[in-house]
Amino acid sequence: MDFSGKVVLITGSSRGIGAAVAEAFGSRGAQVIVNYIRNKAAAEAVAERIRGQGGEAVALQADVTDPQAVQAMVSEAEEAFGRLDVVVNNALSPYSFDPKRRKTAWEIGWNDYQEQLEGSLGGAFHVCRAAIPLMKEGGGGRIVNLVTNLIDFPVVPYHDYTTAKAALLGYSRNLAAELGAFGITVNCVAPGLTSPTDSSRETKEDTKNAIIGLTPLGRLASPKDIAGAVLFFASDWAAFVTGQCLNVDGGLVMR
Repeated sequence: MDFSGKVVLITGSSRGIGAAVAEAFGSRGAQVIVNYIRNKAAAEAVAERIRGQGGEAVALQADVTDPQAVQAMVSEAEEAFGRLDVVVNNALSPYSFDPKRRKTAWEIGWNDYQEQLEGSLGGAFHVCRAAIPLMKEGGGGRIVNLVTNLIDFPVVPYHDYTTAKAALLGYSRNLAAELGAFGITVNCVAPGLTSPTDSSRETKEDTKNAIIGLTPLGRLASPKDIAGAVLFFASDWAAFVTGQCLNVDGGLVMR
């Protein structure tokens, strides 16, 4: 896949899956915008690795739950690169996948749902709303939103996180229906438990082993596995694919 001349924004890309996605695009010629909220040093390190491979990258700070900050980031990207071809919504509110410490359905509060909705759905909404006019002006684009395979198989019921991601999937399909007329595709990638990431750090080994035991390919996803699916949706190979959700979990979910 060649993304030469393409400008790509990945939210929450200073670490984990986002960093792997950013570096994958950068190694294939894209001009990469590494978004971060607090850890400037980590974001700059990702951008430096991309530049070290001969790519072009810049780290831009913005809290995706703040529409004004998002608009400022997109405007800065437009000023720097003149266009925006691909948006990957990866940022989310902090979350720890620890089944022993999760809140049950009778313990969880609406504020927990709101926090996850604001991060996953709200963040993607603000970024898409700022990016769509630029994509329309450029004659098309690709939007890829990160959800979760827990939507289809809640092997552990993380109520707030999974509900927010399900809402993001619904939002994505509505976008796909409306934006196709402008040459903009919208698809989702649904990772299984991915390691190593900060979110999976607290996941106990017995839980990991149980998931591995249910997975036909016999391991957990890696950030690079998720990056491959994102790049597919962003590439010309997926030019006639929109409104879809691809589970990347080694066959744990089959549809």
